[in-house]
Amino acid sequence: MDLLALADFNLVARHGGFGRAARAAGRPKATLSRRVAELESSLDLRLFERGARVLKLTQEGRALYERTGTLLTELDETAAAIASGSDRPQGRLRISAPLLFSQTAMGKLAAGFALRYPEVRLEVTTEDRTVDMVEEGYDLVIRVNPDPDESLVGRIFLRDRLVVVASPDLRRPTDDLAVPAVVRGAGEQTTSWDVTMSAGRSRIAVDPVLRLSSLIMVRDAVRAGVGAGRLPVSLVSHDLAAGTLVHWGDVDGPDIALWTLYPSRRLLSARVSAFLDFLKEAFPMGTPEELAAHIGN
Repeated sequence: MDLLALADFNLVARHGGFGRAARAAGRPKATLSRRVAELESSLDLRLFERGARVLKLTQEGRALYERTGTLLTELDETAAAIASGSDRPQGRLRISAPLLFSQTAMGKLAAGFALRYPEVRLEVTTEDRTVDMVEEGYDLVIRVNPDPDESLVGRIFLRDRLVVVASPDLRRPTDDLAVPAVVRGAGEQTTSWDVTMSAGRSRIAVDPVLRLSSLIMVRDAVRAGVGAGRLPVSLVSHDLAAGTLVHWGDVDGPDIALWTLYPSRRLLSARVSAFLDFLKEAFPMGTPEELAAHIGN
């Protein structure tokens, strides 16, 4: 396969058109069109559906783009590293991370990584939704308890757990009366929380009096004494140590697991490997206590 023609095909696919690709690369549009046509002829495949105003990848074209785009980028970066005499990670590193982890920890992590690897251009996007890594151009995603995906591999780098906490001024009821509760999101319809204490399991009846979209908002409202809340222990560890919040029990259920995920079909680039090692260094045991120490007050 002609690697130059393949690179031109990826350029056009990435920019969504011959004109935009030509302007971005400073090359003639006719040359790019000819090179892509030659590639289609050599493969005996149609890679683009050409309309009057729209250029769209065919199913075969999308498969080729998904499998070769990152490899070509890594070839270019490897050649540049060899030419410069440096084996340090370099190039762009795009990461998608969940909201809470980004708000509490990612800024400090990203700054430390940027200082250690100044030749890497790190970009972090904050979102809780499931992303298409190849389609959206991410090198690495961080997710909480992700669903199984055969196209991705990864590892757990942190664990956390949910606890029920409240202000010391809010008394835990000793009967079946419901306690005021601050909950996350408008959709949670719950009337009780099952928790475990050293004395055993118990059930706390709750009356959601405040619904908020962020766990940091929930924590702040619980701190203010509005009601009890279910929160990651890493987010309230300092409050519990200081006595500004009290522990009413561990929430029954599986732990919170934070995963790093990347496509299984490609070799890890030096910059992805460097970031994974950086996370391991920051959280060597992967415990909630390490995350709490990283978050600080």
